[in-house]
Amino acid sequence: MLIALFVRADYALVLHVAVIAGWSLLWLVPYRGLYFLLYALGWQRLLRPYNVENRAGLGYVLWVTTLREAIDRLLPVASIGGGIVAVRLMRWRGLAAPGVSASVIVEILLTLVALYLFSVLGVVLLVGFSAGAPQYHQLLVTVLVSLPIPVLTALLLRYGSVFEVLARLLPPVVGVSAVSEGALALDHELRVSLRRGRSLLFAGSLQLVALVTGSLEIWFVLRLFGHPVSFSAAITLESMTQAMRHLAFFVPAGLGVQEAGLVLFGHALGISSELALALSVAKRIRELLCGIPPLAYWQFLEARRLRDRVRTPS
Repeated sequence: MLIALFVRADYALVLHVAVIAGWSLLWLVPYRGLYFLLYALGWQRLLRPYNVENRAGLGYVLWVTTLREAIDRLLPVASIGGGIVAVRLMRWRGLAAPGVSASVIVEILLTLVALYLFSVLGVVLLVGFSAGAPQYHQLLVTVLVSLPIPVLTALLLRYGSVFEVLARLLPPVVGVSAVSEGALALDHELRVSLRRGRSLLFAGSLQLVALVTGSLEIWFVLRLFGHPVSFSAAITLESMTQAMRHLAFFVPAGLGVQEAGLVLFGHALGISSELALALSVAKRIRELLCGIPPLAYWQFLEARRLRDRVRTPS
């Protein structure tokens, strides 16, 4: 899909547009820190009952948050590898695995809810921009009809004892009895975590704000490209693109999916294919610059722990 989009577009013009912005595009890297900070503050609130001694401070949580994003965005892990690594890294600080795992699952659920609300906002704005296009009205209806999905997911985790059921089904199949104890503990921590209404509201609100801040990234880049748009148009483009990337979570790095979303919905906002692809190039550069350093540092820590383990006599 990515290759087809560039073949159909004037890729020389795409690169030319990206070059016009110059070094100013590097401002996207420190600005992305606000997004990570908002997510880290929300996750730290969810971790509070399991981090009583503050073994994992805000700085550590912030680094793990950036690493989670890098793993899910840059590696072929179906957008779940970052959460698994996060549990491992929090265990390095002495936090119990069931509690940390529950906080990660709850945070993912809150992300789905925040993304749903963000998508609804984007579709409503899109309908306003293209009042004469019936397909966008149909898209709004489709989004509203899908509301039961995040709601039922939350209810299932809260009352369905999902991991308790899995604990009964897995041992006869895989022959591992130890799964039962860990699954029951995780199920219990999930039910407890989903009762903490204030923490859920705090973390979910910060996630929604973080998603909205991504719109300012689009607004800023398009101004650098000499094609300024309103902030509401930037929200529309960001929300629709994020929705497509999350729906196609199995595509590594969302290659082609992000570009297709920017081109498709960019046309409705008067943005050419070349300009949309140049915008995608800018976002890809930011992903690499924000993602490679935490990935490299994580591998350095893993290598050091492995070396220390080998040197330590058994």
